[in-house]
This record gives sequence, structure tokens and C-alpha cells, in this order.
Amino acid sequence: MEKEKRIDFLALGDIVIDAFIKLQDAQVEKHGGTDMLEMRFGEKIPYESVKVVKAVGNAPNASVSAARLGLRSALMTHVGNDDFGQECIDTLKENGVITDYVTVENGKATNYHYVLSFKAERTILIKHEDYTYNLEKQAEGLVPTWVYFSSVGEHSIDYHHDIAKWVKGNGIKMAFQPGTFQISLGIEMLKDVYEATEVFFCNVEEAQQILNEQSRDVKKMLKAIHELGPKIICITDGPDGAYAYDSYHDEYWFHPIYPDPQPPVERTGAGDSFSSTFTVALGHGKSVAEALSWGPINSMSVVQYVGAQEGLLTQTKLEEFLNNAPEHYKPEKI
Repeated sequence: MEKEKRIDFLALGDIVIDAFIKLQDAQVEKHGGTDMLEMRFGEKIPYESVKVVKAVGNAPNASVSAARLGLRSALMTHVGNDDFGQECIDTLKENGVITDYVTVENGKATNYHYVLSFKAERTILIKHEDYTYNLEKQAEGLVPTWVYFSSVGEHSIDYHHDIAKWVKGNGIKMAFQPGTFQISLGIEMLKDVYEATEVFFCNVEEAQQILNEQSRDVKKMLKAIHELGPKIICITDGPDGAYAYDSYHDEYWFHPIYPDPQPPVERTGAGDSFSSTFTVALGHGKSVAEALSWGPINSMSVVQYVGAQEGLLTQTKLEEFLNNAPEHYKPEKI
């Protein structure tokens, strides 16, 4: 069958099924400055509920976000030749995502993670299957307007270099939201990826790790990441808002979060929804300042639900929230 080539937004990254296990008998204690989830060892521990959410992960979440917001969105990923893989493909289709670029690998399992949910926070038990990444074969003849690149497995170094070469050679705009493994590789290993990036996303702690920076001077970190290659950089700071640097206009921006209508239910996907929505806004021709106003609205909505996709908004609904935003909800030059 002929693959769909007219793609506005192509997300690249691993897909997973998440099983959310809501704990009722646990506690959080600080050890060495780090919050630790504690449960009784060697005992049967009751849980409150379990909810299985299919076809999630940084890139799948972004692909669904883009589809809801009106772009022709596709996902390039791998699943195993098993029931879980087919369930992921079916779920993507139900959400309006083009699945022509999902590779089904024989002899491999579909990624399955366990999310230990306690109050509004979560700890995730992860395992990434070793898939065979082959961009030349997967992307043959494909030139999307935007690529959104995020978490992939740990044996994918060549895949990173292939993606950087592909987007640079074809004039494709790339948004890069590095996962834990990609950050751990360091700047030098992914030098070509940073140089090929149009929009870069991370949070404050990730920026400190990437730059080996001790201070929380966000403006300094925005500039330092720009010097690695990205043209637009966005650093989020949880409930304290988000910051961006637009090198095209040499402008620094701050934006507060959108107020929660009620306490968050579960925070998984808040970062993905912000980053993907920001990117989609640029895809719709919005400015960096306008994109900063779009992102937090989807994050606010997502955390009202279990899982990273149920709360993702349509463009009409997002603009409704924007039109009814409180007076202080606006971008501010810094």
C-alpha cells in the first residue's frame, strides 16, 4: 500500500503501553535531598486501581496532540509483532494519527511500562526493547514540514545521526525534546542533532545536566543551548512557568502556567503536551510568544486525567481557554 507522504508533523520516538497502578499504601521520604517512594519490602501491598493506557510515550503523545490540534500528524516508531503492538496501532488510528510509518518487528515485544502512581506524582518502571532503526528505509520519499524527535532506545546512536542528516538535507524543521538517554549521551555525541534543531525543549533540571551548570539562571542556559545550534529554545520550570529564547528576533520570554481548575490528578504527559503544542502553534504560523501561550493550556488539561492523552485539546477548545484566560496569563519579555 502507498504510504501517505503529505505530513505536517512527524513524531519520531518509541511507543509504549503504560499500566498505571494507583498505590494506596505508600509514603514519600527524603533521602539525601531526593524524594523516595517507600513501600514495605517483602509484603503484599494493596493498590487502589489499575488503568492501562495504550500508545503513549513522548513521540506518540506528541503525534496525538498534533492531530487533535488540526495538523496532518504521523508517527514513526516500532512495535512488536504481538497483540499489544496491534492495540497501539489501532489506538493511534482512533486518535487521527497516520500509522503508515509504524514498523512491526517480528520476534520483538511491544514496550510495556508500569507507572506507580501516588497522589499526583508517579514513578515509572521502564524497559525499552531493542528495535532495528532504519531511517533510510522508513523515511524513503518522505519530507514532512516538521519532525518532532524524542525518546528512543539506547542502541540508536546511528539513528540520531541519520535523522540530523535527513532533516538538514531536506530543509525539515525539527523539534527536539531529548529523553533521559539522549541527555546522558552528552552534547558532543549529539552535536549534529543540536545543530539541526529548530526548536529545543527541556526543563530546568535537564538544562543544568546538559550544560553541566549548577546555577538556575534560565536566561543564561537559554543562550548556552542556543550556542549549540537550536534556533528557538524553551525551558520549563514546572509550576513556576516557562521560558523561551527566539534567536530570530533576539527575544527572551517568560510565561506563567495556566491555572488548574482543580488539583492535578496525575502529571504524566504534562511536558509532552507543552512541547508538542508549542511546536504545533509554530506549525500554524504563530509567533514564539503566542506558542508560549498555547503550551501551558494543554498541560493544564492533560494533568486533569490519568495518562498523557485523554486531556489533549482540540484547537477550538484550546482557543476557548485562551480567550477566557485570566489577565495575568500572557507572555512577558525578560
